[in-house]
Amino acid sequence: CPRDGGACPCRVSSVLNRDVKQFGKKHMFDGSEETCWNSDQGTCQWVTLDFPRTVKVSQLHIQFQGGFSSRLCTLEGCRAGEELLKISSLYPEDVNAVQISFAAFQVEETVLDKLKITFENSTDFFGRIVVYHLGVLGERL
Repeated sequence: CPRDGGACPCRVSSVLNRDVKQFGKKHMFDGSEETCWNSDQGTCQWVTLDFPRTVKVSQLHIQFQGGFSSRLCTLEGCRAGEELLKISSLYPEDVNAVQISFAAFQVEETVLDKLKITFENSTDFFGRIVVYHLGVLGERL
């Protein structure tokens, strides 16, 4: 997906105080170290990506703000017109660094048109998630 998110529609569960200008989903893809997506409070925050073409996903890169990460992330995916199926569970660290799937957790190569990442267990008492960078690497089919 391009960094502006334009050709890869993305949806998120919530945005802090509904302030999309300051904390919206686009900030996960803008390449800036100073902007982020910040969810509102609540359990099980999520991000979905609808790829414009079928892709084979091989890596996931994610950078949380320490203290606002998720202890458990569930990846689900599907082909167009199908129901989401669980791909894997990830156990990220509560750190500020970019975590890459093959280093911090495993993502098996998967062919799909839609990817959903559910942040099931926030390290924040109120359930907020803060993501500075989200990258899905692979190849278009």
